[in-house]
Amino acid sequence: MHDTTALLVELGSVILGLGIIGRFAGRIGLSPIPLYLLAGLAFGEGGLLPLGASEEFTAIGAEIGVILLLLLLGLEYSASELVTSLKTQYPSGAVDFLLNATPGAIAGLMLGWGPVGAVALAGVTWISSSGVIAKVMTDMGRLGNRETPVILGVLVIEDLAMAVYLPLLTAMLAGVGLAGGSIALLIALGTVGFVLYLALRHGRLISRAVSSDNPEMLLLVVLGLTVLVAGVAQQLQVSAAVGAFLVGIALSGEVAEGARKLLTPLRDLFAAVFFVFFGLSTDPAEIPPVLLPAALLAVVTVFTKIGTGWYASRRAGIGPRGRWRAGGTLVARGEFSIVIAGLAVATEPRIGPIATAYVLILVIVGPLTARWTEPVASKLQAMLAGKGKTPGDKGGKSGTDGNAVQAPAGEEPMPSLEDLTPEHAGRDAD
Repeated sequence: MHDTTALLVELGSVILGLGIIGRFAGRIGLSPIPLYLLAGLAFGEGGLLPLGASEEFTAIGAEIGVILLLLLLGLEYSASELVTSLKTQYPSGAVDFLLNATPGAIAGLMLGWGPVGAVALAGVTWISSSGVIAKVMTDMGRLGNRETPVILGVLVIEDLAMAVYLPLLTAMLAGVGLAGGSIALLIALGTVGFVLYLALRHGRLISRAVSSDNPEMLLLVVLGLTVLVAGVAQQLQVSAAVGAFLVGIALSGEVAEGARKLLTPLRDLFAAVFFVFFGLSTDPAEIPPVLLPAALLAVVTVFTKIGTGWYASRRAGIGPRGRWRAGGTLVARGEFSIVIAGLAVATEPRIGPIATAYVLILVIVGPLTARWTEPVASKLQAMLAGKGKTPGDKGGKSGTDGNAVQAPAGEEPMPSLEDLTPEHAGRDAD
């Protein structure tokens, strides 16, 4: 078969297959990311039917997918929102980093990957999936809940942290040493600071220069500018993904809204190609040996993420049920974890299989913990409270004088067991 013909057949089959997979995932209420990864495993090296003709195109499409993922993420936030989140949420961001990056770093060292592999795996376990979490909150009708700004604040801190982490990881993977890594870090911090300054002080001018009433012109200008800046950022060892994220931050108002509408379908297409490409580059035979460590790491980081959400919500004055919901919602990992593993796989090939297995587990478990963490925790609390009552108690908890101790002011009453359902959890706005 002619090379061009084989390319068209393979590419058409892949895109059609992704469409069918996405529709199936939507029907069963699951994120399509794990199914995309499985599709890549099935048709990659060592899979059922390896794809050869479209491999180069898929690799380029995967790079564009990462760029568009980060661009659209940047378009969601204004510079002022980012600065406000930094001021109010930085303690929660620090706790998030300590609780969730540490297990990955320890696991990397225990697996014998060395400092670079440990730093890469720390990033994989640290960052939650903004895309999966946003979809889950929308599907469950929780966008108006009191804990939602807290969840978004933690995600924003993580996204900003990536602007520092990715250049540092890239420098470590390139083996440039401490001096080179420090230079890369300074360049990254300077670039982020400069872009935030421009966005805060001159954001309207930038948006006006990019703005166009013609959707075609707006699409071409924003996409061209993003790819150009991503390329320059890559040349400066800052990371193409961070460059795209900064372009998104710099645009605001109607321009950001228009660009988001135009680029979302492209983002969805190339992001799907990216996840498939990551699966293509992983040999399925390498997955079973790492399932146990990936599962253990997943179990540990489920609880550390729940702890992160609890702490962040408590700082914001959210009630216990809202704290559990926030923690359960933050569990999902996805696009950033795969991006980090994709960067590291050339230097440490063993990170590919374990990252794939880890993301597959948590991208499935994440929506379940978002739905069930609060009802289960509330039921356990109710059971423990019931066991702690003496036969003479009519309500409350017995004090030393035998009188009922009332709940502290500001605390909500414990719901009845009949009310503890996922639907009730979604409606509750505490």
